[in-house]
Amino acid sequence: MKPYTDIENTSNHIIREFGDDIDPIHLLWHRDNEGRTIEVIGETDWQIQLDNNLPTLMEGRIFIPKHEWHRVIKGTGKLKLKINKHEQL
Repeated sequence: MKPYTDIENTSNHIIREFGDDIDPIHLLWHRDNEGRTIEVIGETDWQIQLDNNLPTLMEGRIFIPKHEWHRVIKGTGKLKLKINKHEQL
């Protein structure tokens, strides 16, 4: 079972939501097969951690290169993201 729900999924982007009741143990380090730019929808105190970096607040636009290890760190409330895919990166 995935720790999120995809609300919208097109060839260019995904609108994804993480519930406020998720167990943080399900937010694992992972890599994706395409580069992506993440945009937070709304305000949040959730964080993201990229490989060899300290966790940072999810704000503004965050670029994650293809195959880079990263994870989401749970904050309060729900997290809603727009994920723009970049297959060539």
